[in-house]
Amino acid sequence: MGFIEAIILGLIQGLTEFLPISSSAHLRIAGEFLPSATDPGATFTAITQIGTELAVILYFRKDITRIIGRWFRHFRKPGGAHSDPIPKNDPDVRLGWLIIIGTVPIVIIGFLAQDTIRSVFRSLWLIAIVLIVFGILLGLADLIGKRVRALPEMTYRHGILIGAAQVLSLIPGVSRSGATMTAARSLGYTRPAAARFGFLLAIPAVFGSGLYELVHSFGEPDGAYGYPETLVATVVAFGVGYAVIAFLMRYIEKRSFLPFVIYRLLLGGTLLVLLSLGILNPL
Repeated sequence: MGFIEAIILGLIQGLTEFLPISSSAHLRIAGEFLPSATDPGATFTAITQIGTELAVILYFRKDITRIIGRWFRHFRKPGGAHSDPIPKNDPDVRLGWLIIIGTVPIVIIGFLAQDTIRSVFRSLWLIAIVLIVFGILLGLADLIGKRVRALPEMTYRHGILIGAAQVLSLIPGVSRSGATMTAARSLGYTRPAAARFGFLLAIPAVFGSGLYELVHSFGEPDGAYGYPETLVATVVAFGVGYAVIAFLMRYIEKRSFLPFVIYRLLLGGTLLVLLSLGILNPL
């Protein structure tokens, strides 16, 4: 049953990581309904997210290669043996710096709040409330926010604010993509721009978290699944995640986040009812 559950959780991770509905919340909730009836654990969740981030790298490989190349070239001195340096105000150079700077808050808070993330933040009561509250915030930002700014126009101030919003994703139920999209939409960026920057911003943080959890899991098992099951879930999450990115980027070209907002409200509300009736154990 361990491998079957791992495949199911991998599917859930791949389906929900990039949609603004919180993959970590779905893994936490799904664990209660599987035969093992247990929380998959923060380590399992973080490691499987490596699979979905590999899907991001594959899908946005041209953007990533361009940003990295131009970011390094802006350090070159004029008149060198190689091509001329890229100016510091180049949009790709700025994006490179914004991804680096925007990652700092979640790295610091994530490291300092490890015990809280593994315990308090995984309460189903908190997850249910957060699903509803941040669903409403996403809906308001998408409805009221202007839709005029493209990704090359992103300023350092806006990038830092979106990076700060990413910290909230440490709470299952917030959603990393949901938090960054809400912040970006509030600042006037188009849906594709908000999604693209959110995906790129997540790469260092998610890889760092996943590798950290992987290294520190040796000799200290966390959750109901071992390394073989976790690997299977990660591979499944990669394949499904790539398909979901392609779908979402096409979807948000012309459609709003309203279906995801409604889904969050329904899921959070259902979770509150189940907890109130004692059907689910919050911890």
